[in-house]
Amino acid sequence: MDIDKIIATLYVLPEPSKAALIATAKQVTYPKGYILLKADRIEKNIYFIKKGVVRAYSDAPGGQVTFWFGVEGAPVLSMKSYITGEKSYENIELLEDCEFFELNIASLKALYEKDIHLANWGRKLAEHELVKTEERLIAMQFKTAQERYMDLIGSQPALLLRVQLGYIASYLGMSQVSLSRIRAGLK
Repeated sequence: MDIDKIIATLYVLPEPSKAALIATAKQVTYPKGYILLKADRIEKNIYFIKKGVVRAYSDAPGGQVTFWFGVEGAPVLSMKSYITGEKSYENIELLEDCEFFELNIASLKALYEKDIHLANWGRKLAEHELVKTEERLIAMQFKTAQERYMDLIGSQPALLLRVQLGYIASYLGMSQVSLSRIRAGLK
């Protein structure tokens, strides 16, 4: 996915503002298995996925808990580091070889100070991430495991082909055995 499309998905910018934003972006590539963001670290950059799939997870007593997947076009960031400058709580692992557009948070915030259009774009980024988090929280609290699986199939069917079922089960808040039963029941 190209940077113009990614930027416009959040908020359409005037050409000079878009050019200033693109000028700060750097293309980077990392291999499958790389940990892009690490828990308990203040993250200095945000990323947008040009190509690939990533997952966000936290370590828990019983193992890792996956709580988010990102695909082409998605922002990859620690909201805690981005907004408050504090240490993050999540790890971001690459599930495929990935290409990103990398933006330095300090440089981005300097642009926000100079350009109201870019400030609005940054606000839209934060709002978009807040809504996704809210939807996820509500789904985990009020939907059944089968409903969460059906939502995933409806919104991101390609994930089932690109992501290990164990990670999908964790994301849906169930065991891999439960996910297999749900899948078998739907066939």
